[in-house]
Amino acid sequence: MNTKLLVLIAASVLALSACKKDADTATEAASNAADSAAAAADSAADATANAADATAQAADAAATATTDAANTAADATANAADSAATTTADAADSASAATNDAAASAMDAAKDATAKGAEAVKEGAAKVEEAAKK
Repeated sequence: MNTKLLVLIAASVLALSACKKDADTATEAASNAADSAAAAADSAADATANAADATAQAADAAATATTDAANTAADATANAADSAATTTADAADSASAATNDAAASAMDAAKDATAKGAEAVKEGAAKVEEAAKK
């Protein structure tokens, strides 16, 4: 019985020793898992910060692009207005010149008509005189 008791005690000691080793291994695994979880949390925080930076940069780029587009549109509008004003002024100058030319032509035609009418009156008067003499 002594032998059996010694074997039983030895088996108990070995079982306790094995349990302690498993506990140490489990503690080490849990510590490693905690370290991995902390590293993952740090990586997630870095990724979030990078995403926030990228979003801010994209917003700045969009604002700059919008401002540039608005300035370009304003410049184009101003150029179109200047061009329209120049074209309108040129058209007004052309219309004024055409009106002056038409008025001069009408005045010349009126002078010619008056001269021809005066000549016709003189011819008519001369014919009346000549007919009166006969």
